[in-house]
Amino acid sequence: MINFSRRARFEDIEPATIDQLKKHILDSIGSLIFSLKQEVPKKLMRQVAKIEEETGIIPIHQLTVDRLAELYTALIRYPDFMDNFLGKHATCHPSDNLGVLLAAGRHKKASGQQFLKAMAIAYQLICRLTEKFPVMTKGFDHTVLLNFSAMIGVAEILGLSKEETRHACGMVGCTVNPLVTLRASYTSEWKGFASSCTAFNCINKAYLAMEGMTGPYSIFEGPMAMNKVMEMELVHNWNHEEEFELIKRCILKSYNSEVHSQSLVEGILELAQQNNIDVLLVKEIKATTFLTAYHIIGGGEYGDRKVVVNKEQADHSLPYLLAVALLDKQVYPEQFSIDRINSADVQELLKKVEVTTSFPLKEPRKIVSKLDSYTEAYPDKMMGKIEIRTNDDKKFEIEKEDYAGFFTRPMEWEKVQEKFKRLTSGIITDAQQQKVISTVMDFENKKVNDLTEVFENVEIDS
Repeated sequence: MINFSRRARFEDIEPATIDQLKKHILDSIGSLIFSLKQEVPKKLMRQVAKIEEETGIIPIHQLTVDRLAELYTALIRYPDFMDNFLGKHATCHPSDNLGVLLAAGRHKKASGQQFLKAMAIAYQLICRLTEKFPVMTKGFDHTVLLNFSAMIGVAEILGLSKEETRHACGMVGCTVNPLVTLRASYTSEWKGFASSCTAFNCINKAYLAMEGMTGPYSIFEGPMAMNKVMEMELVHNWNHEEEFELIKRCILKSYNSEVHSQSLVEGILELAQQNNIDVLLVKEIKATTFLTAYHIIGGGEYGDRKVVVNKEQADHSLPYLLAVALLDKQVYPEQFSIDRINSADVQELLKKVEVTTSFPLKEPRKIVSKLDSYTEAYPDKMMGKIEIRTNDDKKFEIEKEDYAGFFTRPMEWEKVQEKFKRLTSGIITDAQQQKVISTVMDFENKKVNDLTEVFENVEIDS
């Protein structure tokens, strides 16, 4: 992995990939700015202030680089409206890398070109690791892999030597190994903050490595290493095989919901628009999806998804997401206020949603994956079917294989900007919105600080 980062050059990254990375930056900054005004991220801000014995929230520009990495990462992650990469057996959020890279880039006054190179390396690494070493199948959270992608990206910006980077990866890889239970029901607020813990530790361990601290750098192959603990082997020729091709398969969300719900949410919104469905007459909503979606958000291995009382439960509940989409004709942050979540109409409707797969059996997984057409098509397609039956014996149905934002239908700049403006409206001015957009679109000719200074001065109430 380190060899790949060492031989990579900015010139090796295709212009189309650079353009896509910029879209992902703007998309992530939208979530970051939105989260500055949200109560849950303020818990982290107040905790930092309490540790520093300050009376109020510490202004962003006064935070140390490790705390800044932690906060940026939490802010990007909190709305759960960021990007994804889908492997056959696991998924990840490549933008989990961005907070720590922004903090390191700001600290070192890095150029936009340096940042984009580090971002491309981190994105490619987290995607490849998700494909080759799917730790979620062993009960560990996908942020375990963030230890390596984020650290190698940070090392690129901070200027660590190859040997220092090896030790830093070993240290952080033996420090932050969260369990996937943090995404299961009952889903807590920590779901949106696990990656921020990794970001904090990456900066911390990078500076320890620069001071000569050694770490267990044979972390995959050595005695009691990850290959043995996870009972799988990371086999890949990082020296010669690795390029930046997986970035093209990274996707953006059109709806503020768990990634595997995107096609079905788009489907139910299209049904509602095309047929003028009277929600009061809805008798049953049947959602047919693939095994991964069924288990994570449909009531399978990750637990009951019809008990929905908070944001974290709601955005990982397919019944809630489909119900609120049909009622409100959208799924945006306002659909996750406590009042909306606990409203009688959505609570009643979500109980009418049944989630299933296109093949009746769920186990054994390897065999069912071949027999279930929706599951076999994943992750090249995001198959799903919605059927709505009403009390007056009408039936409406739609089948989907992707959505606007999937790599088969990439989100255009216009939509990315529209999403950014909607998330940041009322928090920064129109002029500041335009400055962020223009800075990102010309980022290879800008500095990281040109971007961060816009949102670092947003006033945050305690």
